[in-house]
Amino acid sequence: MSALSDPPALAGAANGPSSRAAASLALDGVHFRHPGGRAVFRDLRLAADPGEFLVLLGPSGCGKSTLLNLLAGFLAPDIGTASVNGHAASPEMPELGYVFQQPQLFAWLSALDNVRFGLKMAGRLAPAAQRAKALDYLRLVGLEDAAGLWPHQLSGGMRQRVALARALAPEPALLLADEPFAALDAISRRRMNEELLRLWAALGQTVVFVTHDIEEAIFLADRIVVLGRAPAGIACELRVGLPRPRRLLETSRHPRFLALRDQLLERIAHVTESLA
Repeated sequence: MSALSDPPALAGAANGPSSRAAASLALDGVHFRHPGGRAVFRDLRLAADPGEFLVLLGPSGCGKSTLLNLLAGFLAPDIGTASVNGHAASPEMPELGYVFQQPQLFAWLSALDNVRFGLKMAGRLAPAAQRAKALDYLRLVGLEDAAGLWPHQLSGGMRQRVALARALAPEPALLLADEPFAALDAISRRRMNEELLRLWAALGQTVVFVTHDIEEAIFLADRIVVLGRAPAGIACELRVGLPRPRRLLETSRHPRFLALRDQLLERIAHVTESLA
């Protein structure tokens, strides 16, 4: 596996940070059940401010990925609304970017062409401009030198960085991330968390990030939403309140980090007991 080298400064990108304003989002009175299944949400209400880093935390089966898919427009509420910037959520919205649990790179495309793919489908830039912008975003995640490599030539961490660059290249106003680092080893995962915060600080998107990991949630979030047993929806919300910028070593020693970890361990234990 290749070592993860420090990425270059953001100033290296020719196009600079995103000019698209960060998105607001809202779930209002949402009821949802999978066809033939039990209810997942009943009268769910959740909102995020533009530029907020919101983390959804909870054990398996509480509806975290379902909530994300409602915001992406992959699923539609049975009752209620899921909206981005006041409009019904739809996968075609240019405001949306999505990072999945697995990188889901196209095996027949190079790293550069994987990042370019969304730009090509949008058709708003000439091919040369698409390639230049894709290379800018590979540079932002520290993979400019890997632009010509195929996915099978990349480590797991490198593939996920390509997937992150692909999601960011269209400059979405809202980034949805469904446990994107869960499959990585602990060292790569910690590095990717710091990398994500660095990019978010520079680009300014609203982020909704799903995780099972309490310490990851605290490190990343402005606000943590703990989901309870379906269809209860939100069990609790916590404002993190830790100073930014954050580095994992220093932040994880902060007294508030330790207090939040203990508090969340207790809350998640209650949710897990209710699922048993």
